[in-house]
Amino acid sequence: MDGKVAIITGSSRGIGKAIAIDFAKKGASIVLNGRNEVRLAEAKAEILKIHNKVITVCCDVSQKEAGEQLINAAIDKFGKLDILVNNVGVSSRGKVADLNPEVFESVFSSNLMGTVNPTIPAIPELRKTQGSIVFISSLAGIRGLPVLSAYCSSKMALRAIAESIRIEEKEHNIHVGLIYVGITQIEHNKEAIASDGSMVILNDRDNKKVQSTEYVARQVSKNIKKRKFITTLTRIGKINAFMAPRFPLLVERLILKNLHKFEEKSK
Repeated sequence: MDGKVAIITGSSRGIGKAIAIDFAKKGASIVLNGRNEVRLAEAKAEILKIHNKVITVCCDVSQKEAGEQLINAAIDKFGKLDILVNNVGVSSRGKVADLNPEVFESVFSSNLMGTVNPTIPAIPELRKTQGSIVFISSLAGIRGLPVLSAYCSSKMALRAIAESIRIEEKEHNIHVGLIYVGITQIEHNKEAIASDGSMVILNDRDNKKVQSTEYVARQVSKNIKKRKFITTLTRIGKINAFMAPRFPLLVERLILKNLHKFEEKSK
């Protein structure tokens, strides 16, 4: 990481901020991104305790112009780009039968277009440095889960994009990483999109089985260092990744048997 320039989308809080802090401690220059100027300023203040090689770009990367703005800001300030971590995203809740179709539009706008928009202009710069594009996905991106259809499908789409880029940019030696994150700590009052399109506050997660954002950040760093493709976090995640494509009906039966647990964890 020392001497490298890294953009982390959605880095004003949560996993994104933890990744930014981890990268900064390893010597990387940091470009923070988010839509909330106050939270971005707070995240920047934490990076400044480590070093002063940090800028913030307050913009909504679900918009095409914002994706270009983000990449240009990094090049203008630091002269190059080595790492793009596509972390921005939003979750949703609700059974398909109850969902307002606009929920899918909102989730895909953030999770898919919020990834595509900075990635496209970043690729020419990453060709120059033989850098890394990392997609922060979720175990929900391995298999469709109850009350998470919009979120699951948006995260599944990231794998298709990652696989395409790996083949297309092989000759340019761009590393592509895909991180399947498990249930992770969330900041107080984090929101998700409800079935009617409104925002709901998620319950705090204090279970011992919940991953820390710092742990996830370290795994992202390790993925980049080893230039690995897929990193699947948690034991249950690894089991799911193995079983879902091989024994889909068995996995479905297990989900149905534990349906109440899935619905409880999604709150």
